[in-house]
Amino acid sequence: MENPLKIIFIRLVSKYTKQTAIQEDLWAEIKEHYSSPNRYYHTLLHLENVWVQLDGIKQELQDMDSLLFALFYHDVIYHPNRTDNEEKSAEFAEKRMLEIPVPSEKTNRCKAHILATKSHSESSDSDTNHFIDADLSILGQEWETYSEYFQNVRKEYINFPDFIYNPGRKKLLKEFLKSRRIFKTEYFYQKIESQARENIQREIEWLNQ
Repeated sequence: MENPLKIIFIRLVSKYTKQTAIQEDLWAEIKEHYSSPNRYYHTLLHLENVWVQLDGIKQELQDMDSLLFALFYHDVIYHPNRTDNEEKSAEFAEKRMLEIPVPSEKTNRCKAHILATKSHSESSDSDTNHFIDADLSILGQEWETYSEYFQNVRKEYINFPDFIYNPGRKKLLKEFLKSRRIFKTEYFYQKIESQARENIQREIEWLNQ
């Protein structure tokens, strides 16, 4: 059975190029990046989970193609020891979208969505807000799923000892708790904000042990 993400991706790219070899090459490239052996959370499963969230609110979204390109490319570059992963991923996406080619308006929106995942700050673009909320939706899942998530993130930072990793992770988590709202859209706020805050607090307590 063919990967459902591949079906979605090929359907998306086929709107802009009919060359099946290019479609297949682009998918193979994405699959290779997200299947890297040093990835435990930022994998194809993460993309699938974000897709499920977006598909569930598609009636709220304005430009699905830009969002889908952002979905597939937002973590295409991911190195735990770098601070420019979002910028590099946005550049990567732009290069591939220009090659097909995708209109500049959609390319620019895609890049904006990807760059927004760096700070997860509220945007004037409703689609961007829905995208960053979908990207963070793991925070508001049941505890078993959430705990698996943060342990997989820890595996990606395996080269960092606890005395370096734990304070940095706690600082990030506390920033979420200090924010007025973790989720910027009403849909995600009402659905999972409370659970997300509970999960984050539990992880902080776990890190303190």
